[in-house]
Amino acid sequence: MNALHELKEKFRPIIAGFVADDVSKTDAMLAMIRPAGDAKHGDFQANFAMPMGKQTGQSPRAVAETVLQQCNLSGICQTVDIAGPGFINLKLDDDWIKRQLKSALADSRLAVDSVTNARNYIVDYSSPNVAKPMHVGHIRSTVIGDALTRILNFVGHCAKSDNHLGDWGTQFGMILYGYKHFRDQEAFDSDTIGELSRLYRLVRKLIDYHGARIKLVVLETALAELETQQSDLKQKQSESQEKSAVKKIKKEISQIEKRINDAAEKLQKATTAIDAVENDSELSLLAAAHPEIGTAVLLETAKLHAGDQENRDLWTTFLPICKQDMQTIYDRLDVEFDMALGESFYNDTLGAIVDELEAKGFARESDGAMCVFLDGFETPMIIRKKDGAFLYSTTDLATIKYRMDNFDADACLYVVDHRQHEHFEKLFAVAALWGYDEAELKHVSFGTVMGKDGKPFQTRSGDTVGLAGLLNEAEKRAADIARELNEGIEADELKENARVVGIGSLKYADLSQNRASDYTFDYEKMLALKGNTAAYLQYGYARVQGILRKVEVDPRPLRDAPVEFEFETEIERALAVQLLRFEEALSDVLIDYKPNLLCNYLFDLGQTFFKFYDQCSLKDTQSETLKHSRVQLCDLTARTIKTGLALLGIGVLDQM
Repeated sequence: MNALHELKEKFRPIIAGFVADDVSKTDAMLAMIRPAGDAKHGDFQANFAMPMGKQTGQSPRAVAETVLQQCNLSGICQTVDIAGPGFINLKLDDDWIKRQLKSALADSRLAVDSVTNARNYIVDYSSPNVAKPMHVGHIRSTVIGDALTRILNFVGHCAKSDNHLGDWGTQFGMILYGYKHFRDQEAFDSDTIGELSRLYRLVRKLIDYHGARIKLVVLETALAELETQQSDLKQKQSESQEKSAVKKIKKEISQIEKRINDAAEKLQKATTAIDAVENDSELSLLAAAHPEIGTAVLLETAKLHAGDQENRDLWTTFLPICKQDMQTIYDRLDVEFDMALGESFYNDTLGAIVDELEAKGFARESDGAMCVFLDGFETPMIIRKKDGAFLYSTTDLATIKYRMDNFDADACLYVVDHRQHEHFEKLFAVAALWGYDEAELKHVSFGTVMGKDGKPFQTRSGDTVGLAGLLNEAEKRAADIARELNEGIEADELKENARVVGIGSLKYADLSQNRASDYTFDYEKMLALKGNTAAYLQYGYARVQGILRKVEVDPRPLRDAPVEFEFETEIERALAVQLLRFEEALSDVLIDYKPNLLCNYLFDLGQTFFKFYDQCSLKDTQSETLKHSRVQLCDLTARTIKTGLALLGIGVLDQM
């Protein structure tokens, strides 16, 4: 049951009359009905009278009075007040609340209604390159995509998850070149994944070295020129007498400083890549022996794509091993996919797609490459390079066609970091041009995981943090906390506690952030028993189980034959209202695909529950009806926390 939705539907026909049945204006007005910021004003507040007053030339208060005269809120609202210039305060009827609580109590879905406009979704997330280990950068896509898939299915949509693996690109060319030139056969036989990872890192390092050597002079020259421009501008600033001119110069200096910082960062990155090789005698020899390694890697990739038997055989050998290594990570994260159709799956269709786009006049040749030129973009989308090779963009177009043709997709969500925004803008524009303009194609972008130093989260040596190591550390720290809180805890219980709390905390730390923002990774905050963390909510769930054990009441029979709810205190009613907002929270998540809104709801619920726990005793309650009413509130709280966390891919424990 979604109280906010019920209220909006009550107001909808009246507001529609004010705005001449303009659907967009009606929806905009209805969006101004929100939960009240202060409980003393009621449970919900409607602020649409102000803009409607401007549109109609009436005072907002007169509009509010007219709306309320026409809107029948009996049975759902206990009181309705107009405050100030026209704010409408709405307090839900206690009997209505109690009826909804009884429905939720008896329902395994907690009275969350299924959507009436069910859609077919494809959720594309995680999508690592299989030729190298998963790292911290994959955590956001994986857990956000998994949570969205779970929530979409729970509310009644048909959502299928697709792990669009990078199993066909240049990274495999690196592995192939490394295997042929640098492999340690003994290491490969004993630890295949470890050796493939070493080979990938080695080849990457050598390619970066030669690339940096080529760029170094250009980068140094560019930085020197910017610094000269900065010096000249500062000289002009000191000599200028006009305020307007000084202001303009100051702005130019600020812009130059940003460009200098960017150029200095690129130069530092190139210098670091060079030093990493030249300060290592073994790497220096390898770099000297393989001066054209970048080109050679591209040739190995091209041979693979062209069907070279040796490279295909090696690819067929490596791929299952790499997939199995990734699967161990997904198993630990409790993440499953309906399909994992990588880039290789679409390889045979790419030529036909380019031909079709060319035949329809959407693509044309430019400097030997086949391109789609789009209005509003400075550069075209290249779908076939001059050498005949296809690109990610071509594969992504093939993916859209496949999903539309085989799954009748109404929406495709791409959970990919924000740096790919231009790629997806072009991709969706080409898809619309191609005829796939009715489905929702959405880039669900996200920010970067940062370290405490304000830079992307890395190891001390500057390497990207491996995801397996991140999970290991989260579990280890959770185990340390469990030992401190529970002396003599059994080994099996400790292991399960560490897994559920450690992995859950890691996932929640990410999901509780606005996905569009960067966030700072912090183990201590992540595992804290206070604040907006998984551990806090898991502790709330375990606390309810402890309460029920202490008062020796089994809540299950009460679900089918509940006692009458009683609100002896304000906090009991406040907890009841918060419990009824679960469906509302799920609806909010899907407006712009932001799981953090569910986290916010669960945290608010947890805070309200702990206030209830402090103020309302179950053990010392004299009235059996009141005692059972409170047991029912506890039961609903625990079940809502458990269900909400499950939708985020996080488990709970009966004891912590």
